[in-house]
Amino acid sequence: MRVMVIIKANEHSENGVMPSEQLLTEMGKFNQELVDSGIMLAGDGLHPSARGKRVILGGEEASVVDGPFAETKELIAGFWIWEVESMDHAVELVKRIPNPPEEQVSGNEGIIEIRPIFEADDFGEEFTPEERAREDQMRATMAERQSS
Repeated sequence: MRVMVIIKANEHSENGVMPSEQLLTEMGKFNQELVDSGIMLAGDGLHPSARGKRVILGGEEASVVDGPFAETKELIAGFWIWEVESMDHAVELVKRIPNPPEEQVSGNEGIIEIRPIFEADDFGEEFTPEERAREDQMRATMAERQSS
């Protein structure tokens, strides 16, 4: 089962406060364990929302809103894509994410969300063999580009 592990933004991440050397080292070790065990498929941190844009689709034209965005509890600071045995397995791994007290923002504990990723079989008969083949080709192209 693939899951997206979403690291929610907090005051530090939204203000561009970089992690300490200690946290970077601990996270590097944690990530290496995940890679070595075949769990981590992808992962990255994100710049603060001040550097982002929201595109609102609706009506005849899309509208664009420049960051920053007000509700930090609804923002994402980073993510992983993991291949895990089960949701319980993902929860156990998330509990091991380095989170030193000195990195935490007062009153704003680290919040991690875990969401299952749709697999082809989840879409049922509507996902025709032709669409499955197109999806497989697209994924192969993306994997090829990532490896070069």
